[in-house]
Amino acid sequence: MNSRIPDLGKPVIAILTTSDKLRQFRGNRENFRDIIRTGKEMGYLVYVVTVRDLKLDEPVINGYVPSSNGRIWYSTPMPLPQVVYNRIPNREEEERASVARKIAECLEHPEIHLYNPNFFNKWNLFEWLKESRATSKHVPKTRRLRSASTLVAMLKNHDSLYLKPENGKAGKGIMRLKYRLDANLPYRLQIQSGKKNVTYKAASLDRVWARIGKERGASRYIVQQAIELAAHHGRPFDLRVLLQKNGKGAWAVTGIGARLAGARSITTHVPRGGSIEEPASMLEGTFGAERAAAILKSVPMTALLIARQIERASGTMLGEMSMDLGVDEEGGLWFFEANSRPMKFDEPAIRKLSLERIFQFSQHLSRHRK
Repeated sequence: MNSRIPDLGKPVIAILTTSDKLRQFRGNRENFRDIIRTGKEMGYLVYVVTVRDLKLDEPVINGYVPSSNGRIWYSTPMPLPQVVYNRIPNREEEERASVARKIAECLEHPEIHLYNPNFFNKWNLFEWLKESRATSKHVPKTRRLRSASTLVAMLKNHDSLYLKPENGKAGKGIMRLKYRLDANLPYRLQIQSGKKNVTYKAASLDRVWARIGKERGASRYIVQQAIELAAHHGRPFDLRVLLQKNGKGAWAVTGIGARLAGARSITTHVPRGGSIEEPASMLEGTFGAERAAAILKSVPMTALLIARQIERASGTMLGEMSMDLGVDEEGGLWFFEANSRPMKFDEPAIRKLSLERIFQFSQHLSRHRK
């Protein structure tokens, strides 16, 4: 079959990104190549399109496809898609007026399905999850960081706090504040910087607050109780869950991975020195085989509950998300983060299924009128 002629029973799918003067378009090219290759194997016509080229009133638009060795990208005429897979690369791009306008047009278009219209905001996520009794118990105590008095109030009940940018990514900008009554300099602020972190010690909260102000600049932050996570050889770990909608349009767990914190890191993010691990072996070290199996069994149920609540409360149609869940020392599960544009999972079985599910869900969408 000519790759330009799609199977008529299957929707045409476009991967949406933004244009780039030097490189045609932005985004993770390796990921786009994998998606296009999988689509081709499954009989779908799929291509990359920029916001500028996605002209919704024209039947044929300009799309990009890779050469057979994947090194060169060709610009070629393509039919208008029925499904738009949103991979706008970052928040800055998403907030541009032209991008926001195009996404709104897609959402209003009678024959085009676009899902995951926006990145999540951390504060909104926690607020949404607090709305349901079933999910609120998995949410650490969280407040918006407005002034030093927020820290005073939080430190009354928790001797360790995390400070996180509302619109952060991959652990960037996260700080940890600890209070130790018996120390000369009782306040300790750990600031994550690349794979290292710097510890700033102070005698007063005023000094700490000044330093926090310097670090956060104009970014909005939340402050959250620090959960004491289960650890592997003294290093904390958490679970990374990939959820996607399947061919029936229902949420399903595509896979669960574990991320172990770097030796001196305050988060488990891989770009900050964390490593990819096998969830069962991480949990067994702390809880033993039987208890670890029971905890692992409860993860999909909790993650699905949270995904459904996020979608319901957000009022938008979602098709996938990755989620960070922490396991405390008692085996309890805590929600830390969800990302509406997940980075690719490196575990091969998860990666393979995640690519296939993009097309299974797209097929489901195309069968249903908006």
